[in-house]
Amino acid sequence: MRLVILGGGGFRVPLVHKALVGDGRVDELVLHDVDGHRLAAIRAVLRGGPRVTATTDLEEALRGADFVFSAIRVGGLAGRAVDEEVAHAHGVLGQETVGAGGIAYGLRTVPVARRIARRVAEIAPQAWVINFTNPAGLVTEAMAEHLGERVIGICDSPVGLCRRVAHALGASGAEFDYAGLNHLGWLQAVRVDGVDLLPRLLADPEKLGFEEGRLFGAEWLRALGMIPNEYLHYYYATREAMGGDRGAFLLRQQEAFYNGSVDWETTRLEREATYMAHDREGERDSLEGGGYEHVALALMHAIADDERATLILNVRNGATLPHLDGDAVVEVPCGVDARGPRPLPVSPLPDHAAGLVTSVKAVDRLVLEGSRTAALKAFALHPLVDSVSVARSLLEAYLSRHPELAYLS
Repeated sequence: MRLVILGGGGFRVPLVHKALVGDGRVDELVLHDVDGHRLAAIRAVLRGGPRVTATTDLEEALRGADFVFSAIRVGGLAGRAVDEEVAHAHGVLGQETVGAGGIAYGLRTVPVARRIARRVAEIAPQAWVINFTNPAGLVTEAMAEHLGERVIGICDSPVGLCRRVAHALGASGAEFDYAGLNHLGWLQAVRVDGVDLLPRLLADPEKLGFEEGRLFGAEWLRALGMIPNEYLHYYYATREAMGGDRGAFLLRQQEAFYNGSVDWETTRLEREATYMAHDREGERDSLEGGGYEHVALALMHAIADDERATLILNVRNGATLPHLDGDAVVEVPCGVDARGPRPLPVSPLPDHAAGLVTSVKAVDRLVLEGSRTAALKAFALHPLVDSVSVARSLLEAYLSRHPELAYLS
């Protein structure tokens, strides 16, 4: 099996490689990146596992691919730092996938993701594309225009939430009723033998000591009657989450690795320890066994080996969430086999959640439209941007700082 990673010079690629060591299904791992220096730095970290090749030639990388992991970052971490800086200067949230920062990142990324999807369709039409690139739901929807159901978006936040909830309940073999968009979803039920155990969890503050319980607080979780994805913190506690310069921090940190000053493992541990640290109480819970690389491999194995699995994925909606159209990419549990993923039935979202999902999806669609007017509307209509004049100023500032947005001028 030939597996290609686009964005193969990215810092988290060794996590994927580590998961492949001893797996046996992948014969060749191809790393592709537009930055040869970053590609060489990552290639030097990898030990053992399948045969690894590295190339800056996209056609060479894609030829004969069975699976393609798309993990690109248009504009690099320097672009993310600008996204945050501009948003904060305008008094709005700068997080890379939420609000103004997410819109700016999406506007940079969508044209590139579309070009890649077209090339995959031309060169490797048999390949399945597993998209890691953020904003994952938006980018997956853009790529689906050319790849249809052969592109699937993944995220490790839902699987981490479900794993922590199952551990708190002491439950095995649970079915998780989760629905929404990427970074905008809610766990509405946890069923074992048809019985929903979530009310029992919400009624016991001691059992809510895991990450999301600390992040949102037992009182708010009981009021909601469900457990939000961690990224809902940016909507439920916008003022408290306004600070932070994660992009600038990661840029400084990873520059030290890529220039050879610090080793990869030391850099990784610091990165994980500081993730959302300004919003949390206590240390981040371990994601061992549940990171995005494990989700990707579980998905790849289910398709390649025709072994049915249930995974929370970003896929076309169909009729799953009735307030969205069929082509909208949503994040829901899916049954997966050799035919790919199929969304499973989920409970209807309550009005407040459905309204937020509908609003954010409308913003996604404006980003996909790809015009200057649509970009202005995307900023202005996002729930976390509170003024048309601020939206106009945000757009002008991002246009002046990001050369990748020249197509909007």
